Amino acid sequence: MTLAGKSVVVTGAATGIGRGITESLLKSGASVTAVGRNPEPLGELAERYGDAVTVVSQDVGASGAAERIVTAATESFGALDAVVNNAGRARFGRLEETDPAEFDAMFAVNVAAPAQLIRHALPQLRARGGSVVNISSVGGALSMPGRSFYGATKAAVNSLTRSLARELAPDVRVNAILPGPVDTPMWNETGLGEQATQQMRLDLLASTPMGRFGEATEIGQWVCLLLDPQLSGWITGALIPVDGGRTA
Repeated sequence: MTLAGKSVVVTGAATGIGRGITESLLKSGASVTAVGRNPEPLGELAERYGDAVTVVSQDVGASGAAERIVTAATESFGALDAVVNNAGRARFGRLEETDPAEFDAMFAVNVAAPAQLIRHALPQLRARGGSVVNISSVGGALSMPGRSFYGATKAAVNSLTRSLARELAPDVRVNAILPGPVDTPMWNETGLGEQATQQMRLDLLASTPMGRFGEATEIGQWVCLLLDPQLSGWITGALIPVDGGRTA
């Protein structure tokens, strides 16, 4: 599997799943425009991988973010072959305890931002026969009591993926990966207390047949596979669970 010569945008690239995706792409020969809010880990990527990485310190939900990201990618690498929409926001809580503004914030990052980035990248993607991979969640396919707002945004990502796959075919392929529980820093930002977060982790582990959390690089390898036109050139509109059997 090789992505040599491919220019790929990855959002949420600084840590967690996004970091695993970015490093997997770089090891497969791609050039990566790494987008994130935290400049320090992005700088570490650039230092380690040199000219193969260009860094964009950017909140994907901010006004004008999509245009700035696409411009940075094309100026750095001359073209744009693929977009990986990984940046996400997760805040959990029961319906009556959750501020509706939190749903708006999650929708902006999890749904609206990916749609805008695809829209601004579309001329480049069409010209290059490009590809999009959206990082969704099994939460968009399973019932999510206590996490309904988050699950609703991921269900919207799944719908967006399938609809755009038809809308943009045959020029651009659009697929989504639905990770199960992956051990990332996002677990420190759920909005739940420490005890409730730990109990959720235990419950998720108990409901995962493979008996462990996933690793970010395991998601990264699937992204590489879906972006490789030789291996996945006839795959579009797929929602692929990479979840240790949780949706089985």
